[in-house]
Amino acid sequence: MQNTSHAVMSQRSEPSDSPDDFPTPPWATRALIEHVIGRETVSGMSCLEPACGRGYMSRPLSEYFARVTSADAFHYGYAPIKDFLIFPYGVETHDWVVTNPPFRLAEEFVSRAISIAKFGVAILARTVFLESVGRYHSIFKENPPDIFAQFTERVPMVKGRVDPKASTATGYAWFVWNKSRRSNSSRLAWVPPCRRELERPGDYD
Repeated sequence: MQNTSHAVMSQRSEPSDSPDDFPTPPWATRALIEHVIGRETVSGMSCLEPACGRGYMSRPLSEYFARVTSADAFHYGYAPIKDFLIFPYGVETHDWVVTNPPFRLAEEFVSRAISIAKFGVAILARTVFLESVGRYHSIFKENPPDIFAQFTERVPMVKGRVDPKASTATGYAWFVWNKSRRSNSSRLAWVPPCRRELERPGDYD
């Protein structure tokens, strides 16, 4: 019999051609702005969400950014189909790139996003993304995130939908690169308990 405990299921492994469709609860995106980078930082700016799925991250981003451009490599009916890793986005054509990328492609997403963003990049990823010798050499050694913001609450993500009753054993964090920074070190931060404060009617429609 399959072990379906949350601790085991959180260690999912998606096939190489999977869309890795685990939508972000909107409150977790609002937490980035409200508790990590600040409303004033993004006010009047543009944002690219290149792995938008059904728009669960794009919609809350539009509450803060002046303009949000959305796309995805797969068809979900929300935005145009554009594969972020091959579509010819220009250098520094968007102020920010904010997304929850497929975990197996997160490293490539970071590298590409840093060239496309003029001011900053924010990637929502499992906390274990901080690990790995490969990522240390390819990203973190020369270009560590400006902020590593760990969620103190769990951010439940369910395949193919958002679910207010879901739970998870997986930890998530925001990895933020501020391109104007002068330091080569990272700041550890915590996203405080904020789910109740940041959930809105219609988030789970």
